[in-house]
Amino acid sequence: MLVSQILKNKAQGVLTVPPGTSVREVVEILTNKRIGAVVVSASGKDVKGIVSERDIVRELCRSGAVCLDEKVEKLMTRAVLGCAPSDNTDSVLETMTSKRFRHMPVMDGAEMVGFISIGDVVAARLSELQMEKDALTGMIMGN
Repeated sequence: MLVSQILKNKAQGVLTVPPGTSVREVVEILTNKRIGAVVVSASGKDVKGIVSERDIVRELCRSGAVCLDEKVEKLMTRAVLGCAPSDNTDSVLETMTSKRFRHMPVMDGAEMVGFISIGDVVAARLSELQMEKDALTGMIMGN
């Protein structure tokens, strides 16, 4: 399955926050939207970084609650790996697993066109496996 197929089943648009957003505001967004990360972007199409729950918990442990008043730039992940709509989900899942992150922007050149999570990729793979199982069952049963 291709990443573009995952994007077809997701809501359009990527939730981003501009540079200068406080960590506290990001925590509220993550909580209210029930998501695990947001992209830091000035335009909504570029990727300056990603702020995840892990980033926030790590900084809370290091500096305490005072980090909630810091700007996202202080703790965001800057070295962001992206994927393309034409990438195979198996390779994306392998990258996410080996690099130990759960969110990835989908890039068309320098422009972000989507944002996927490891949950999106696993769900797509499970759906693909179910279709394969159904096809094999149908062949065995003569349907």
